[in-house]
Amino acid sequence: MFYVYIIESLGTGNLYFGFTSNLKKRIVEHNAGLSSSTKRYAPWKLIYYEACVDKKDAVRREGYLKTSGGRRMIKLRLKEYFYRK
Repeated sequence: MFYVYIIESLGTGNLYFGFTSNLKKRIVEHNAGLSSSTKRYAPWKLIYYEACVDKKDAVRREGYLKTSGGRRMIKLRLKEYFYRK
């Protein structure tokens, strides 16, 4: 399985979109500062993920979620989560 995920910085509230084949390991890597694009905003919290059987589908979905339309869709999908903040 391949996972498309969204993590949120607990310090700044920034969102990061990614994909991986090992979700638990990848979240640990983000929080350990092993990713140059996320290390300065750690710690991170997993707020959303989707599973795909095919890697190309996961890559395509990640690309869509990074667009303005994808971000709007996630804000609607996680409406209650963002409303509570």
